[in-house]
Amino acid sequence: MTSHPNRGPARADVLQSLTGLLLVLFIWGHMFFESSILLGKEAMHWVSKMFEGEHLFGKPYPLLVSVVAAVIFVLIAVHAILALRKFPGSYRQYQQFNAHMGALRHADTTLWYVQVITGFAMFFLASAHLFVVFLQPDNIGPYASSDRIWSGNFWIIYAPLLVSVHLHAGVGAYRLAMKWLPIPAASSRQVRRKLKLVMWGIVVFFLCLGSASLATYMVIGRDHAPYAGERYVPGKSQAPTGEH
Repeated sequence: MTSHPNRGPARADVLQSLTGLLLVLFIWGHMFFESSILLGKEAMHWVSKMFEGEHLFGKPYPLLVSVVAAVIFVLIAVHAILALRKFPGSYRQYQQFNAHMGALRHADTTLWYVQVITGFAMFFLASAHLFVVFLQPDNIGPYASSDRIWSGNFWIIYAPLLVSVHLHAGVGAYRLAMKWLPIPAASSRQVRRKLKLVMWGIVVFFLCLGSASLATYMVIGRDHAPYAGERYVPGKSQAPTGEH
């Protein structure tokens, strides 16, 4: 009788890579949409209404935003559970891994460790963000988002989330490329070096874009603080301290 190999770990690896890829693409796309505030309040308002389906259905359906938030949370949970298989399972294992990493001084092992730390932080920070979006899907817009960030002090969550999520996504994209791309052994070192340059370029780009966007939301929220809770209405002017 021949025994069949256990394909469970391989399938789990494929699923982990697939969920990771979907989350990376979502994070990068989400950052571009969030940064629409850099083009002005009108642009960000248009984007927020697009996700509520107003441009397609003629009126907004905030429930669509809640559905997206729920799907992303499920993807994060599945990805995290699959990734936990490879994390140190005890403090002793962590100590052994830390000593091993320090002795080897292997750059890719360090990058994996960065993913462990950022992934752990991101699970809690992103969950808090998604929880708010899920419960208040209509509370997104030039003023609603800015009020949440400034008057609601959510910048305390979004600042470390910004760093964690883009480090995690950039390193994750690099590791996915190294794992699944058909790279010839003879040129693996050169390809690895080039992919790392691309990785850090992407990370720096999104950190700069995200920081500029967060700073813009904070400035708008600061100026709009006396009117906190009021929503943006396109074409309607208000005092210089904040448009309405």
